[in-house]
Amino acid sequence: MSTDMTFEQLKNTRDLGGMVTADGHKIKPGRLIRSGRLVLASEADIEKLAPMIDLVVDFRSDKEREEGPDPEMPGVENVHVPILNTSRAGVSREKETDQQVRKISFDDPASALGRMKRVYENFVADEYSVSQYRRFVDLLLAGREKAILWHCTAGKDRAGFAATIVEELLGVDRDTIREDYLLTNERLADETASMVAMFRQRSEAWSPAAEEAATVFFSAHEEYLRGAYEKAEEIYGDFEGFLSRGLRVTPEEREKLRQMYLE
Repeated sequence: MSTDMTFEQLKNTRDLGGMVTADGHKIKPGRLIRSGRLVLASEADIEKLAPMIDLVVDFRSDKEREEGPDPEMPGVENVHVPILNTSRAGVSREKETDQQVRKISFDDPASALGRMKRVYENFVADEYSVSQYRRFVDLLLAGREKAILWHCTAGKDRAGFAATIVEELLGVDRDTIREDYLLTNERLADETASMVAMFRQRSEAWSPAAEEAATVFFSAHEEYLRGAYEKAEEIYGDFEGFLSRGLRVTPEEREKLRQMYLE
């Protein structure tokens, strides 16, 4: 991977370039970048990132954007494609949903995992979310001279599933897709620990189970991604069916994406 994705504050910003497809091609470096919120960027980060990209796709809600607006970067277009039409505790990170999370009983890790898994199932099943991911595919098909960067808040759920869609369309194998998805946990380890610590401090009753449940909420988990694949299989027969009939990606469009983003 030739593009340096080391930043001071943007810990979960990374290039898909260099990922190998099942048929031996590689994703071109400097074309497809996934990220978390850009509001955290330092001045040095912005100076480094801006020349790399000419489109930012923001998956966050209106409220998230209001509370943490993306930095303005010269020559970079910002397109708002909200994936959720309602707030989701643990996913969208508005102050309001953080308050909702504090009210959730963090005493059952299995319940926390199930709640987050349902979010991923809705990425595939919810008509609004599917239509928004299709808008994202259209932006990929339009192409840019430089990189397209997409992000949500943490960069693990909405942006993480968008990366899964991209990698599936380009022919990356499932094991590699899963590794890329779970890499978020390594990139955001400090942030996740800080979030859990914040809820621990604000809780009147805390326990090892609460610690585990809170960590589940703010981490990428293989079970979440599996939930999306299982829901796709339930509705469309398999994930390929979701791509072709849910997202309505034609064979011609898929080939165009491969020509644009593979080497």
